[in-house]
Amino acid sequence: MSKQILCDSCSDTQCKSKNKKEGEKEEDYRERMLLASRLCRIKHKIMVLSGKGGVGKSTVAANLSVALARRGKKVGLMDIDIHGPSIPAMLGISDKRPEGSLDGIFPVKVDLPEFSGELYVMSIGLLLPNRDDAVIWRGPMKFGAIRQFIRDVEWGDLDYLVVDSPPGTGDEPLTVAQLIENADGAVVVTTPQEISLQDVRKCIVFCRQVKLPVLGVIENMSGFICPKCGEKVDIFGRDGGNRMAEQMGVPFLGSVPIETEVVSSGDRGVPIIVGNSKSKVAIAFEEITNKLIGKT
Repeated sequence: MSKQILCDSCSDTQCKSKNKKEGEKEEDYRERMLLASRLCRIKHKIMVLSGKGGVGKSTVAANLSVALARRGKKVGLMDIDIHGPSIPAMLGISDKRPEGSLDGIFPVKVDLPEFSGELYVMSIGLLLPNRDDAVIWRGPMKFGAIRQFIRDVEWGDLDYLVVDSPPGTGDEPLTVAQLIENADGAVVVTTPQEISLQDVRKCIVFCRQVKLPVLGVIENMSGFICPKCGEKVDIFGRDGGNRMAEQMGVPFLGSVPIETEVVSSGDRGVPIIVGNSKSKVAIAFEEITNKLIGKT
């Protein structure tokens, strides 16, 4: 069934996208229908955000997506970090390329062990001729690419779409917030120290301004686990994310410690939740995933 027919033949009389708005151009109307025809087949949409760079947001997005797929969910992971796409490398699919059809582009399927569900990925990193190529785009081009990731990618019927956003509150997260009007909400990632929390507070304010619910805060890098003795050292402070979430009136989803295996596992293209499911980091992601499923 083509993407044009999908909306035209839909029996949902309450769908706002089916009714042409007063004064709306035919081209804009069809564009809105195309977006709706993709999004209406996705049950839950979650954005992973952070006001601060370097907090491990992509690590969180990748491991949460894998955790959902391990639970039998059909998951899409959309990497909208146009200038620094890291999801393909983290999932070991940098050498793969999406295939196309008359109706759109097929996302790349991730083949990892212990999956009872499915995981599909789309990233600008999968479309570059060379993985070291720089993407030098201004706002309108980034908006167009993200819109195509939603409109032209054959996501199919998904239980979850996880959106990995670049740091800050600029073009990319704003574009997704505008295009995905009925998103379940955002997961906001921080690290414990105040210098990170200052920017993350702005991210929560951004969510409120664009009417995007905050599902909760994750404190990443919450203490370093020594690989020799197992002792935890709070090198970035302690409980900053929890306190900030309480101050801002949003839920706290949990803390994820630092383990050296997170780096080596990610570099191998195998998220730690698969590479070492008994690690403290993997256990933390499993607990956070349980909370997210409960919220959605």
